[in-house]
Amino acid sequence: MRAGSLDSVIEIRRPVTQVNGYGTPSVTEWVLVAKMRAAVLDYALDDREGQRGNVSETAITFRTRYLADVSLDHRVEYDGNSYTIKQVRALGRARGLDLRCERVGY
Repeated sequence: MRAGSLDSVIEIRRPVTQVNGYGTPSVTEWVLVAKMRAAVLDYALDDREGQRGNVSETAITFRTRYLADVSLDHRVEYDGNSYTIKQVRALGRARGLDLRCERVGY
């Protein structure tokens, strides 16, 4: 992986969960795990008919250096937007990661 292609900065965040007064766990905040450089491989806006009418989804794929323990529970912050991680694909033997994400609340 060439360092020159990693031209964007992303933040990987993990949820902090607490139990509320009713005994239900809820996410209270997102804590920074890593701030790293990444390449934006694919950026797509999909507008389709869903169960509740038209649905717009923003999908984006980031390629970054390897970071252990990244899971689907984590979130990516990029360019002022939050993205849920839908797929984590390792490249080689701990060489890099491809993170396929969808924008939160879009």
